[in-house]
Amino acid sequence: MAQLKENYIDINRTMKGVHRQICDSLNYCASKMPIYDNPEQMYYGLLSMVQYKSDPPNTELLQSVPTLFENNYWGRSGWGDCDCFTILVCSMIHVHKWPKQRIVLCGRNKMGPVHIFSEVYWQGKWYTMDLTSRLFNTHRKYKFYQHLYV
Repeated sequence: MAQLKENYIDINRTMKGVHRQICDSLNYCASKMPIYDNPEQMYYGLLSMVQYKSDPPNTELLQSVPTLFENNYWGRSGWGDCDCFTILVCSMIHVHKWPKQRIVLCGRNKMGPVHIFSEVYWQGKWYTMDLTSRLFNTHRKYKFYQHLYV
């Protein structure tokens, strides 16, 4: 599946879509994306390829990596939002066979996540891979966090 575009239903449905898009991205990442030596190098390499663009109103748009770069919904390579960037990072971490990764859901209350990003475990420490931030290993602060292992 190149992209999933539907009215937002709930976080469970969105997470199933994220998982499906990660799976659909693996071959592309393995064959067409750069190889990186460490998470910081990957972070800045991927950051240079993307630009934040919010989903259309009341819509959940999940782009696989091929779609994000070659057949982008917005007509501009690399345009997407935090869930598109999480799909990209999770796919790349998996292809690099790095030991552990997780997805982080963030929100202002327990029931409504408003942001998503990835973390990778590298040489004994967790590192934030939030491509909506301009700096490696940083993210905006939220009241609630949920960690989901990939």
